[in-house]
Amino acid sequence: MLDRLIAVAPMLDWTDRHYRYFLRLLSRHTLLYTEMVTTGAILRGDRQRLLAHDPTEHPLALQLGGSDPAELARCARIAADWGYDEINLNVGCPSDRVQSGRFGACLMAEPDLVAKCVAAMRAATDRPVTVKTRIGIDERDSYQELADFVHRVAAGGCTVFIVHARKAWLNGLSPKENREIPPLRYAVVHRLKRDFPELTVVLNGGLTTLEQVTEQLRQVDGVMIGRAAYENPYLLAEVDRRFFGSSASPPSRHQVIRALLPYLEERLRAGTPLHCMTRPILGLFQGIPGARAWRRVLSERAWRHGAGVEVVEAALERVAETDRESPIAGATPRHDAESTTRA
Repeated sequence: MLDRLIAVAPMLDWTDRHYRYFLRLLSRHTLLYTEMVTTGAILRGDRQRLLAHDPTEHPLALQLGGSDPAELARCARIAADWGYDEINLNVGCPSDRVQSGRFGACLMAEPDLVAKCVAAMRAATDRPVTVKTRIGIDERDSYQELADFVHRVAAGGCTVFIVHARKAWLNGLSPKENREIPPLRYAVVHRLKRDFPELTVVLNGGLTTLEQVTEQLRQVDGVMIGRAAYENPYLLAEVDRRFFGSSASPPSRHQVIRALLPYLEERLRAGTPLHCMTRPILGLFQGIPGARAWRRVLSERAWRHGAGVEVVEAALERVAETDRESPIAGATPRHDAESTTRA
């Protein structure tokens, strides 16, 4: 069992299956999360579209949005049936749409309800049930209120808390502003770990370098990387060697794209448009000569009708292959027909 946790945050419109497959080519050990999926969508929607994933995406967690214990329990069972390794409850999203559905950050005002939700989910599955939260909401942002929330939710059986080290304003700020305007308060999360040593505390918010990750791991059990993972995804290429003891050299950026091509071909045959799969890779060559040409070719051509992997290959030719070539750790991920069915 690894004694530390590195994760990529669940991000709406970003952490879909194509992005997760791409990230898995960079790191084998980083825990990946889905976008938040509501209980209503899972219970009444297209589960194949919402929950299907490639086996190589593991370890993989499903993030749920909801506040009805019975519905969350049903979804936890479904998530286990679909092979997810963890079920995470969203108690951190501050958007108006989420609040109107009575889930997300507004649930910080109802710790007993969150505890009931956790207890119901844990009773429904043997998979770990975790909670992602903020350090507070609106004027309810004292440390004592946060500690009380954690204490009461832990009584429901949650042992892992992922804490975005900003509070959320439920009114007056957009979700984007809530990721930037409230100040980061890492010391609050550090204190939470000191006061609850028996719990696993993971820090989220504002981390952009592996040096920052290293520093935070001296204070908490794990870190969750958000926007930096899609603005500069190659950041993850050193994670396995630096934090998980891998002896393999990280893949070059060109090697990652070459390893991704068979997956793109498979998904194209299944009917997925190319542009749905190229957005995650736009930032791969950040800081490398030719990065702008790489982005331009993908942005202009991937949307064209019938666009195929030749677009990605053409974009790759625009980037100087300055990376030191090295094999990708382990075998190239599977990309067979089974990847579109339940695990």
